[in-house]
Parts: sequence; C-alpha cells; structure tokens
Amino acid sequence: MEQMTITAKIQIVVDETDKVLLDETMSVYRNACNYVSDYVFRTHDLKQFSLNKVLYSTLRENFNLKSQMAQSVLKTVIARYKTILENQNEWMKPSFKKPQYDLVWNRDYSLTQNCFSINTLNGRVKLSYFADGMSKYFDHTIYKFGTAKLVNKHGKYYLHIPVTYDVEESNVSDICNVVGIDRGINFVVATYDSKNKSGFVSGKAMKQKRANYSKLRKELQMRQTSSSRRRIKAIGGRENRWMQDINHQVSKALVKNNPKHTLFVLEDLSGIRNATERVKTKDRYVSVSWSFYDLEQKLIYKAKQNQSSVIKVDPRYTSQCCPCCGHIEKANRNKKMHLFTCKNCGYKSNVFEPENDGAVGSGSTEQSAPCDAVSVYGIRHGGIQQATKETVRGEQRDADRQHRIFKPPKADGSVDSGRYACDLPWRGGVECAKEAK
Repeated sequence: MEQMTITAKIQIVVDETDKVLLDETMSVYRNACNYVSDYVFRTHDLKQFSLNKVLYSTLRENFNLKSQMAQSVLKTVIARYKTILENQNEWMKPSFKKPQYDLVWNRDYSLTQNCFSINTLNGRVKLSYFADGMSKYFDHTIYKFGTAKLVNKHGKYYLHIPVTYDVEESNVSDICNVVGIDRGINFVVATYDSKNKSGFVSGKAMKQKRANYSKLRKELQMRQTSSSRRRIKAIGGRENRWMQDINHQVSKALVKNNPKHTLFVLEDLSGIRNATERVKTKDRYVSVSWSFYDLEQKLIYKAKQNQSSVIKVDPRYTSQCCPCCGHIEKANRNKKMHLFTCKNCGYKSNVFEPENDGAVGSGSTEQSAPCDAVSVYGIRHGGIQQATKETVRGEQRDADRQHRIFKPPKADGSVDSGRYACDLPWRGGVECAKEAK
C-alpha cells in the first residue's frame, strides 16, 4: 500500500456579513505572514521554537491574532521558505500578495456533510457549501483531511483540502495491458496498446484556440494601457485553466477506458523545450507552450487510483526500431512513402495491399501496427467528443507527426497522401480508406 494525496476544492456560500469577516481575517493573516517573512529573511531562522519565542507576542498584540492563528502563520512562512530553498537552493524572500488563510483540520476548521466551521478573528462561524462530489471523502477510516487553504477568487470563496488515502501498489506481475503514448502538437496524444488497438486526440481545434489567444494577447500588448495589461493577465489565467481541463479530460479517458493493472508508457521529454525553441520564431509559441508535463502528472496520479502505473522511456530511435525483432536502422523508415520496412526481419507496417480492399495499416504480418507504438483504444470511446469525431484507424506519423490516410499507389508508382485523418469521420478503417480514394 502507498499513500496518495489529492486536493478537493469546494465553494463556500457566504452572506455579506460573513464576507466582511472572512476578508478581514484573510487580510490580517496575509499581513502577518509578510511580517514574519521579513524577519526570517533577515535572520535565516527557520526553527519553529525560536520564531515562536521572538514573534508570538507581536503577532498576538499587533495583529490581534488568536493563539492558533499565530502558530499557523509561523508554520506557513517556514513551509514557504523551505519550498524555495528546495527548488532554488538560495535565500529568496517570498511575498504573500493575495489574502489567504491556512487552516488545520479539527482546529481551525471542521467539515461535515452540510456545514463548514471556521475560526475567525471574531470567533467561530458556521457556513454552508456546495457539497457535490464530497460525500465519499467523509469516510475518515479511508480518507484523512490535511491543512486546508481558504482563498478568494473573484469574490467567491473556495476551500482547498488535501485528502490523503491508501491505494494498492501496482505489481509488475499483474500487468495485463501495455499502452504506448506519444504526445505532440498536431495530435495531443496518439496511442497504441498491446491489443493492437489505436486512437488519437486531434489538436486541430486546440491549436486554433491557442492561436486566437496569441493574436488577442498581441493586440492588447500594443495598446500599452493599464486595462490592457489587466486583460492580458486574465487571458493568461483563462488559457491555463483551459489547458489543464483538456489534460484532465485526456488523462481521465486514458485511465477510465483501460483495465486495472495497465502500464502506460510515455516518451521521456526531458530537455524537449531546448529542442523546440530552435524552431522559427513565429511557430515557437505553439511548439513550446503546451503543458506536456501537466498531462504527465495528471496521468500518473489517475493511473495510481486505478492500480495502474506510468513509466518513461528514452525516445531515441523509437521511429527506427522494429517492433518484432528490435532491429534499429535509419533505413527502416521511408518518410517520403510513409512506410516502415525492417531490413532485418522484413516486417512491414502501413503498406497498401490490393487484396485487403484498401484497408489502411494491413502489412505483411497478420496484424500490423504503427511502428512507433502509439495510440490507444480508450481515447475514442472515452467521452472526449472531439476525439470521437476526428479519430480514424491506421494512422501513421510522418516527419512532422501528422497522420494521414493513404490512397493506393498510382500507375507510375507514386503515392498520393490523400486527406488528413482529422478530415474524415470515424466509421471504421475500411470505410474511411474507401472514402479517401
């Protein structure tokens, strides 16, 4: 068994009186954090005992904090500094800009099925909240609440609660399915599993939306006004939330539509940003701005919940490696013809054969597959509407990772690439291949 922590986010319902009280408490708490942060930055003292000895009385008298709140301020600042030192390895003073309030479970806050109780500067208050999706977490024999954070976003109050519980570890001997996943721009994910089933999620609509964001941001930057700068900040936040939502949908579909004890295999994209930044300036935003790491992290924790696991492999030579014998040779891949032919064992992939009525992906083996081991069955049946409309069987990645449907060779031996797979609706490989003719 291993422990796993997720963050449950709930919205608090407040009236005008409670709103004033919460705002005051959060504002004073933030000011106290900044005061302690200044002291720690000067002294480099991160010991709870010594900080409490020096600052406790000041926090009580000058900020009118209750005893528990004063202790919470010290712990919050210490944790923030330790995080900075761990990530940056140098002393940097954190600034607490937004009002906040860190709450210890069963001390500063409590939560029941229909009531949220919180400690404030003027005593304890009880508030209602939107409880959708929270009911299962109240079984405290399984789930344990941690130190929560109360935040104010656009006049609405949210409580972020870390929930810890035990999950069964995935055992290598229990693996029943292997899924290879390729992340890209033209296609957010393309997958292929050990059962010879494939699918992908097109990035066409996402690229268009990001292009619109980029265009709007450029127009606002040219204005150089305070309102335009506020607008740019708001757009950036909206785009980030939208990208995270897409990654949530994709990772959820992958996990949900594959059985337990599935092994998801990702390419190790460490250092990929340095490589993609060498593209043309006008294409750089599209190439480097999608959050592949965020998708990876969401897939990891969702896979753990389903008793599955995720590993990363070296992406070098994967396009040149034969899935049958493992032979690696550059000549295996004919990029112009979009064909894979192993020079060692003769395995072929994505070859048109007249006797197969033009079906895509039927090579010299009984069951041929894309040679990159990408794409998985679950995506096209996973509730992502866009994916179901733009998925087609037998896709193959070319030099710029665009998948195409292939027409049969012409009389002179040349090959017409046909239409893009995303232009064809999902009705099965044979029907789509016929339509491409």
